[in-house]
Amino acid sequence: MAVKHCKPTTPGRRQMTIASFDEVTVSKPEKRLVKRLNKRSGRNNQGRLTIRHRGGGHKRMYRTVDFNRADKHNIEGKVASVEYDPYRSAYIMLVIYKDGEKRYHLAPQEIKTGDKVILAEKTKLKPGNRMLIKNFPVGFTVYNIELTKGKGGQMIRSAGSSAKIMSQEDKKHTQVLLPSGEIRIVNKECYASYGAVSNIDHTHIVIGKAGRRRNMGRRPQVRGKVMNPCDHPHGGGEGNQPIGLKHPKTPWGMPALGYKTRKRKYSDKFIIKSRHRK
Repeated sequence: MAVKHCKPTTPGRRQMTIASFDEVTVSKPEKRLVKRLNKRSGRNNQGRLTIRHRGGGHKRMYRTVDFNRADKHNIEGKVASVEYDPYRSAYIMLVIYKDGEKRYHLAPQEIKTGDKVILAEKTKLKPGNRMLIKNFPVGFTVYNIELTKGKGGQMIRSAGSSAKIMSQEDKKHTQVLLPSGEIRIVNKECYASYGAVSNIDHTHIVIGKAGRRRNMGRRPQVRGKVMNPCDHPHGGGEGNQPIGLKHPKTPWGMPALGYKTRKRKYSDKFIIKSRHRK
């Protein structure tokens, strides 16, 4: 995929870049695999704001993506198209299986229409093929990794991301290097897909202007230091003033910017090397 630069006809378009969508082959999705999701604009069932800066945005339909493929064991499928998905940064592929069923899956890099994909305990190392993580050689890249057996892929699903198989020496677990630098152990009976997620140049896209962000469903954000004291702990003062606190705070008084809030430690036993450790 390539990134296209806009002509500087306005200040907002001067730095703007857009995706070329060279990999996308079809513009309209498969009707049977599409449904509408109701927008909540960051509000809960009482109508109160629980997530700020959400709302508006262009209409979009949700594509039902299968991250598991467990019930298609040893059934070969053919890639019919590579499509854009407004609900995720990666592209998706429409696969038609030999039994006639159509499904959406995450599209890996270098996948093309007409390619064959399959899920099996052990299969060829081709982009899009899925097998048990214990059967991957050391040093190979994987994506859409399963953490709980039978649950489907949960990790490495965003555009351009991939993980690396580090070690297969343990009898029960495989060591995997994640994009963050964390090394984690995964049960050998879990599945993973070979390759890396498509749309690798997604990280180089520059939004350029506020109106484009509004189309994505994001409303404006305002710094706390430009608010009034009644609206934010950083607010108040004449003109541009420093925060004036020992530690930055959220609008509700909790410490922010570097304060650790993680309480659920149940998965620490699976982490061999933390992403924070140098």
